[in-house]
Amino acid sequence: MADVTRRIMIEAKGLSKYYGPFVAIKDVSFSIPEGQIVSFLGPNGAGKSTTMKILAGYLAASAGTAHIAGFDMTVERLQGARHLGYLPENGPLYNDMTPIDLLTFFGQARELNARLKERIAVVVERCSLQDVMEKPIGKLSRGYRQRVGLAQALLHDPSVLIMDEPTAGLDPNQIRDFRENIKVLGKTKTILISTHILQEVEAVADRVILIHDGRVLFDGTPFALREGASLEQTFYRLTGGASGATRR
Repeated sequence: MADVTRRIMIEAKGLSKYYGPFVAIKDVSFSIPEGQIVSFLGPNGAGKSTTMKILAGYLAASAGTAHIAGFDMTVERLQGARHLGYLPENGPLYNDMTPIDLLTFFGQARELNARLKERIAVVVERCSLQDVMEKPIGKLSRGYRQRVGLAQALLHDPSVLIMDEPTAGLDPNQIRDFRENIKVLGKTKTILISTHILQEVEAVADRVILIHDGRVLFDGTPFALREGASLEQTFYRLTGGASGATRR
């Protein structure tokens, strides 16, 4: 649960999104204080991506408000974006560019100017991209492409990081490396990371928000979710009973 002594960095208040008669999310509310790693857990189609896109200012809500670092992402999106690193499920990568070209492009767009070379050096080391900086992104492995996406999200040193299914398609070694990166980043940043894998929650998160059919079903610690047998059983039912694939 949110710690009232810490600044709230991510906040959803009554978020709803409708597409005609279809309800993507309904009355989604939660707040995340600085320095917390939160897993947004739910089956595919539960409303995770919709909620994250609204929080990041990429999608307008039908009702409710989204705040990043105190800024309303409907009317103060540019101010909020300065504090936000966003990694969508299919990251904003250009296959014909090299990582150095892409990071330079995004850095110039963010007006990093004098800090650009320094920030590129920091994220290249953080994401272990030294060996691929001059290779076309379209020829990189899924793991390296994900590292490039994370590097662009971290380039302006945001205090908030939102990532949508960042380990999808990675092999076990790449997943392990990515999780270790998240743990390190969580020491200085507030992180919201979506997944449909319970093991991922237990590996990285301080807290879990379980969503299904566009509604929040649970908000608490991974331990509390484990202890609540009916909730855990509900999760496995919602995800098609994939416990063998996700539990170790």
